[in-house]
Amino acid sequence: MIPACQCLLPTVHDAQSEEMFNSSSSSHFLLLPLADMRQLQLLHFCLFLAISLAALLANGLIISAVACGHLLHSPMFFFLLNLALSDLGSILTTVPKAMHNSLWDTRSISYLGCAAQVFLFVFFMSAEYSLLTIMCYDRYVSICKPLHYGTLLGSRACAHMAAAAWASAFLTALLHTANTFSLPLCQGNALGQFFCEIPHILKLSCSKSYFRELGLIAVSVCLVFGCFVFIVFSYVQIFRAVLRIPSEQGRHKAFSTCLPHLAVVSLFISMSFIAYLKPSSISSPSLDLAVSVLYSVVPPALNPLIYSLRNQELKAAVWTLITGQFQKH
Repeated sequence: MIPACQCLLPTVHDAQSEEMFNSSSSSHFLLLPLADMRQLQLLHFCLFLAISLAALLANGLIISAVACGHLLHSPMFFFLLNLALSDLGSILTTVPKAMHNSLWDTRSISYLGCAAQVFLFVFFMSAEYSLLTIMCYDRYVSICKPLHYGTLLGSRACAHMAAAAWASAFLTALLHTANTFSLPLCQGNALGQFFCEIPHILKLSCSKSYFRELGLIAVSVCLVFGCFVFIVFSYVQIFRAVLRIPSEQGRHKAFSTCLPHLAVVSLFISMSFIAYLKPSSISSPSLDLAVSVLYSVVPPALNPLIYSLRNQELKAAVWTLITGQFQKH
């Protein structure tokens, strides 16, 4: 009996080790399907196709209008161009794979594809938040320190700030992606999200092996909170300065340049807070899926609309671009 037991124990141990090795070296992940019924899958495909085409068209028009319109060569529109690029990148990171899975009724994504999706999503989201913070600084200087606007936001300073936003986003995405995908996975390969996202990958990792990534996330949260405090403080100063403007027309013009940015910031931050800070008691797969679509897909599609509604210069440049293209044809 004893030799039999001695032979059995290594067999069980080897089986467990092989199972951990197989799950941690999985060649693919399984994403959460948007729907179980085939009709709903096709409906989601059509919906995502419409949203992505609208986002591509709107952000593409803004990029083209700012790049080609000489009247829009100012710091505000330069940062808006960069924001449109980050919106395009973020929606092209998540939506095409979701559309492919819905159309072909599949769930899988390769290991490298998942790593690329995590890197690009963190990269574009980090860049967008940094750019929104810089755009807040642009509005603050424009309204609170107009005499120093040309000095503080010259072309070289704007280029340096935009480069810093993209570089810091690249470094953040690289650190998080490398750290997340260096963790051993012990809980299978099924993700509870329709795209690859760090919190859902951490749920698959072995216990106590993800503390290093949690430390990086904590540092990132502190930086995000610091930017949030800066945005709030800046807008307090902006509104105080606007209310001191004697003419109603001047106040209206100042508000019209700030409200689109404030709306975009509020949409971005509120969607992120709902997604990551909602109570676990109200969490459910369908609710989590709906919230993830709201914060990853809706803002990049709505941002161009928000900025173009109250900005007459941008609307005029876009209209000139469209009519000019039609006249050429």
